Amino acid sequence: MLEPVRTIEIYQKSPSPKPFTAGDTIFSVGDAGDVIYGIIEGEVELWIDGAVVETIRQGDLFGEGSLVHVDHKRFETAIAKTDCLLAFLDKYHFLFVVQQTPLFALEVMRSYSDRLRHLKQQ
Repeated sequence: MLEPVRTIEIYQKSPSPKPFTAGDTIFSVGDAGDVIYGIIEGEVELWIDGAVVETIRQGDLFGEGSLVHVDHKRFETAIAKTDCLLAFLDKYHFLFVVQQTPLFALEVMRSYSDRLRHLKQQ
């Protein structure tokens, strides 16, 4: 059995992670999305229609939807719940990592699927 890719390891190699302070808006509904984020440190809340639908933590990724949909628009708002250090991949680097590390692609699908399941349960 193949060992799962540790997403955090891929993101820790990001050349310039970006810090966010608790309460900072990372992106908002309707924003153009050109990067996927990985949480190196901290927690991020995902908001839809004025309510928190999920809190994600170190090792999780988010914002992938805008890279795979044609309109590249964010459908949720992401707010730093705590001080955070976020790595990011633009579409070019995202596609490169997916091509070079297929298990990363599975991790992205798992994350997306988990998020959908979580939303359905609410």
